[in-house]
Amino acid sequence: MRGITKRFPGVLANDNINLDLNKGEIHALLGENGAGKSTLMNILYGLYQPDAGEIFLNGKAVKIHGPRDAIAQGIGMVHQHFMLVPTLTVAENITLGMEEQKGVLLDVERPSAKIKEIAKKYGLEIDPGAYIKDLPVGLQQRVEIVKTLYRDAQVLVLDEPTAVLTPQEVEGLFATLRTLVAQGVSIIFISHKLKEVKAIANRITVLRQGRVVGWTTPAEADEAKLASMMVGRPVLLKVDKTPAKPGGETLSIKSLKVMSDRKSVAVDGVSFAVRAGEIVGIAGVEGNGQTELVEAITGLRAQTEGAIVMESHDLPRESPRAGIAAGMSHIPENRHKFGMVSSYPLTTNLVLSTFDRAPFTKNGLLNDAEIEKNARTLIKEFDVRTPNEFVPIGKLSGGNQQKAVVAREFSRPMKLLVASQPTRGVDVGSIEFIHKRIVEARDKGAAVLLISAELDEIMSLSDRILVMFKGKIVGERETAKTTREDVGLLMMGKV
Repeated sequence: MRGITKRFPGVLANDNINLDLNKGEIHALLGENGAGKSTLMNILYGLYQPDAGEIFLNGKAVKIHGPRDAIAQGIGMVHQHFMLVPTLTVAENITLGMEEQKGVLLDVERPSAKIKEIAKKYGLEIDPGAYIKDLPVGLQQRVEIVKTLYRDAQVLVLDEPTAVLTPQEVEGLFATLRTLVAQGVSIIFISHKLKEVKAIANRITVLRQGRVVGWTTPAEADEAKLASMMVGRPVLLKVDKTPAKPGGETLSIKSLKVMSDRKSVAVDGVSFAVRAGEIVGIAGVEGNGQTELVEAITGLRAQTEGAIVMESHDLPRESPRAGIAAGMSHIPENRHKFGMVSSYPLTTNLVLSTFDRAPFTKNGLLNDAEIEKNARTLIKEFDVRTPNEFVPIGKLSGGNQQKAVVAREFSRPMKLLVASQPTRGVDVGSIEFIHKRIVEARDKGAAVLLISAELDEIMSLSDRILVMFKGKIVGERETAKTTREDVGLLMMGKV
């Protein structure tokens, strides 16, 4: 890819980017969310057209007008969110759009035989007759990879491929990738996880704010160097914290049962407690009831059974305001849906949970002077990058939106912090900052419930770890006495 430039309204997503890929190598594209990685790969796959620049394949300039062109040229892409139909079989998903006929009927035997042949060649064993909905996430990803190989892909783009995998599934994926490159397939591996890039890549290209800021190899760069290339300054990668000094129970969950939007049991008889002055992490592959658990605790979803008790007081169902009044702060996993109002200015967003209290209300009216003063204080204290306090929060980058949500939730007296995916979509520097604030909250005596899909985040922040699998707590571990592998097995339901 030579001189690739892509603009969106108000954003220069790719700025004159050069990227090359050799046959039979894994080239990692490293950068924070918003650095331009996915945009660049969407151009390669034909989902976007570049404003400038060219793509060369085997030395020849090619025009890729859409995914069909990319597939015809031997380029395959596995997206971060899988493009599979749960109610169809493995074979039906793999051949979707390329079905073969046998007379008037679909030919099932020939595609299944070809799938088995590909699976054997690349060590990707899979049952063509299995239904997608019955497969664990790691095997679903395997189906996506086989789907690209079925279409004769020689260049494979993997967009954040480990985002929903357990440590054991990550190891399995890496073994697969090494087999693929040994057979001559070339891979672009998009990630923001430094450990994984160092473990799997032959070469690394680092993007920052739409530009290439450097090229390196795993042998030449340690994690600290890669992090500083991504962010543009030195970053503390390890969480700096002393041992916890837990006090009394702040939050107690008793035999909690919660239904999903599809009316199936999402949280199945869960009981646990979080004490003042400790961080309890909930680990698990996404989709095992963590979202519904958090929504019930924070009053966004009703439980069907059980109790949520905060300092010996039952919290009423579906009442976020009751939780706030009791001293609960909440960093939601979906900041756009539950954490902010995009069209409102920063000033308003920073008092969304306290606008009805002094000093922000005076004689039943909003006190604009105090609201603006509060915004200026929090913007400075939490390093929210914004032209001024009146900018609509939706105009800020994802990382700065998250810092604004964190600033608001930390700006009032806090007995319990429920932090759900607190660093999703933020850069390494902001992760360092948010982690530091969470530890400070614990050290000031707050109880912290941390829910994260990032196992490294759970391991580095938590004092105790609970693991959720299919709506149940399947294990509890003291962080100091466990390993990533042990927690990973629990995440797969292997108790």
